[in-house]
Amino acid sequence: MLLVGYKKCSTCRGVEKSLEALGLDYSYRPIEKENPSVEELKTWHEQSGLDIKKFFNTSGIKYRELGLKDKLPAMTLEEKYDLLASDGMLVKRPILLTDQDIYVGPQVKKYLSSLEEEKK
Repeated sequence: MLLVGYKKCSTCRGVEKSLEALGLDYSYRPIEKENPSVEELKTWHEQSGLDIKKFFNTSGIKYRELGLKDKLPAMTLEEKYDLLASDGMLVKRPILLTDQDIYVGPQVKKYLSSLEEEKK
């Protein structure tokens, strides 16, 4: 498993604690230092089946500063990938990549909750 997150994000820290409590092996990638590439974003987007908007950190400062709420609808998919790859702070987090699936944002907690239920 790979957890892509931001150490200052309380949700990301909570997900890390859950992964550890479940005894799951994972590696951690700091999104602010290692931006996802356009190729990674394309792959994750396609595999997740999510709308590309779900990959944007819509509550982030950068998103608001750039006025992306109004600009995104007019952008092409390629432009959105380029924008996301330009700054890790624009990307929704956490992102959890497992062998089979990709979970983004709130999906990560739901997935981990389902694993916790299975363990009971």
